[in-house]
Amino acid sequence: MKWTISQLQKFRDKNLQIDEFVDVSDIKEREKQILGVSPMHVTGKADVTSARATFHLHISGELILPCSRTLVDVNFPINIDTTETFFLGADSALFEEDGVAVAKGEVVDLIPVITELLLLEIPMQVFCEDVNAEGAAPHSGKDWSVVTEEELQQKVDPRLAKLANFFDNDKES
Repeated sequence: MKWTISQLQKFRDKNLQIDEFVDVSDIKEREKQILGVSPMHVTGKADVTSARATFHLHISGELILPCSRTLVDVNFPINIDTTETFFLGADSALFEEDGVAVAKGEVVDLIPVITELLLLEIPMQVFCEDVNAEGAAPHSGKDWSVVTEEELQQKVDPRLAKLANFFDNDKES
């Protein structure tokens, strides 16, 4: 997903079609939470003029993240639509806007942009659908167990059991 400026200029006023699978497995080194990465399918097109290249991309694939509750591997789908603009051969001080990049040297490289977009897609918490999945964290141990919210609301502390009928006695008087 790298092009030199001269390669891109050949597509000036034409559409450069993009349909590639990209290996971004080195993202695991930047973010330790990511346990695995599928090859990302990048599709779209690029509009190239003499001054800039605008990429209209769709990125899809999967990240493998740990479940926040059970630490089981969860396949997290990625579907990103983005538009990235690179100014070609321009002075970077002139174009310090959000969402605008400047070609470094004579090369336009989309891999760092794709990596940043993937890092932004990682949610704060991921939950697996099956809480009883193999390899999941245990639900009980010595002197403890996981209690659901419904069980917690139904269970009354034995020290406070007599207070459950407190208002009933008040109505009889």
